[in-house]
Amino acid sequence: MNIWFYILLAFLGGVSLGVPSSFVKLAYGSGFSTADVVGAQFFFGAVILWVVALSSRKTAVSFGTIVKLLLSGIPMALTTLFYYQSLHYLDASIAIIILFQFTWFGVLGEWLIDKIQPTKGKVISVIFLLIGSLLAVNVISAPLQTIPIQGVLWGLLAAISFTVFIFVSGRVSVHIDPLKKSLYMATGAFVVSLFIYPPLFLIDGSMTGNFLIWGLILGLFGVAFPPLLYSISLPHISSGLGTILSASELPTSVILSMIILHEHVSWGQWMGIIIILFGIILPSWVSVFVRKKHYTT
Repeated sequence: MNIWFYILLAFLGGVSLGVPSSFVKLAYGSGFSTADVVGAQFFFGAVILWVVALSSRKTAVSFGTIVKLLLSGIPMALTTLFYYQSLHYLDASIAIIILFQFTWFGVLGEWLIDKIQPTKGKVISVIFLLIGSLLAVNVISAPLQTIPIQGVLWGLLAAISFTVFIFVSGRVSVHIDPLKKSLYMATGAFVVSLFIYPPLFLIDGSMTGNFLIWGLILGLFGVAFPPLLYSISLPHISSGLGTILSASELPTSVILSMIILHEHVSWGQWMGIIIILFGIILPSWVSVFVRKKHYTT
């Protein structure tokens, strides 16, 4: 398969993760709690994958592999839980900046774990991503205020968890059918969420109207799509490149907030989005160029 196909899937994995934020805000605005939103997201995500898996071709998966994949879903759950917790202390613009540190955490992790030294292209890309993220969330023009250390710590934990999720998706049971792999990872994430936020929304009458639609959207884009797209793409590209491509989450979130929430997006924010996209394209182009050069020599 062409390397650009896997690069596109990893990019779309980030896009998928950028979709839920606007619908989370809609749910919060309608009076639903964090427990409702998180519970619905993981419940519907697991249900969607189970329905698709049960209607598809049956493939055997060993008990040991199932346990390994269930455990691999833990960082996916923790990323959401930590990030939503950081929002209790921080403005959304600050919280997402801290979460966005996963872009260089992934490159650093690849260096420390795989002993793959970051290329100049990746380093330059991370610099572009960080500058673009500051502009995209309009943090420069935001009023200065004391930033609670609790929120910063929760945000950094979310960034670390997401970095671990990217690494796990590209390394654990890569021989397993991506749909089955995503199914068990999402199920593991759902089980973790149950211990923190019991699914009271299933019995308290919340499952009606808009919340039902929001829950399906959150489950589809926040839980079902990301592990599936990453399970297919990440075994074929480096973990560092995978985290950089996942930066597509931020511009997606900003653009959808404009479309769905009718939030104003300034020229500075558009400039930030353009810089982020350039930062994503740069290492992808370099990676493909290096591969072509390798195969032609």
